[in-house]
Amino acid sequence: MKVLVTGGCGFIASHVVDVYVENGFDVVIVDDLSTGKRENRNEKARLYVVDICSEDMEAVFHEERPVIVNHHAAQISVPFSVQNPLFDAEVNIKGTIRLLELSKKYGVKKFIFSSTGGAIYGDADIVPTGEDYIPEPASPYAISKFACEKYIKMYHNQYSIGYTILRYSNVYGPRQIPHGEAGVVSIFIEKLLSREHPVLNYFPEEPRGMIRDYCYVKDVAYANILATRDGISGLYNIGTGIGTHTLDLYRCIYTKLIEKGIPLPDVFYEPQRAVARPGDIRVSTLKIDRAVKELGWRPRLNIEEGIGETIEWYLNR
Repeated sequence: MKVLVTGGCGFIASHVVDVYVENGFDVVIVDDLSTGKRENRNEKARLYVVDICSEDMEAVFHEERPVIVNHHAAQISVPFSVQNPLFDAEVNIKGTIRLLELSKKYGVKKFIFSSTGGAIYGDADIVPTGEDYIPEPASPYAISKFACEKYIKMYHNQYSIGYTILRYSNVYGPRQIPHGEAGVVSIFIEKLLSREHPVLNYFPEEPRGMIRDYCYVKDVAYANILATRDGISGLYNIGTGIGTHTLDLYRCIYTKLIEKGIPLPDVFYEPQRAVARPGDIRVSTLKIDRAVKELGWRPRLNIEEGIGETIEWYLNR
């Protein structure tokens, strides 16, 4: 079965491509390499260096005729979306609509979309937050993802394109770049390895920083395989249901680096401090019961194990 993965040289989607290849899928990657990297490409997948917003996308669909579209390409930075909401909408909303139009024209059977659970619910008053909670997106990035979900459901209702929407928590792991929702993990690791003193953003009432649901990228990739199966349709949170303060995350990274023999100044055990940024959310954790029950998915690595594997990847680069 042929699957087209947008953003397939990026952080999360490159792991999704790897899992598809391992499971015998014929994989096509579309990535303009603006943030994705050629070194992340799985050599068994065909790569088209194309912007999803460009008219050149039609040539890819015409040539490849995918059965499934797995859409990960996006503008992924919450702070950047606040500064540049028009660009965020151009990429995330218009790019998704173009892919849906082409999926309709070329008979795509299923459209899988990577949405955000880490930002879409806003400062929810129920945590962990389930899929039935009405989103209150607090940034242009989250708004654009929510709008895309609505377009996908409309195309399903109007044109019978199957769909699965995966709302990710804060994803981290090997190949991560520092710009996404869980970019703090890569920022902390890279800063500490460079002997720079990282900064922790926080709200005044909570000096330990914000609370986030951190999910390991290979667990997220596995969820995409399960979501690809026939009969799987709808909206699913993909996370752990466990909240971690930014300070606890930082100390876990610091401790793991010390255990790996990386000499760090004692003063670095406490990060520097800065106020929260526009669009930051105080608490975000996801209820994952639906994914466990209907997808048969659950996270396999806890945060200490995942951070350990991530640091190992950095040290082996």
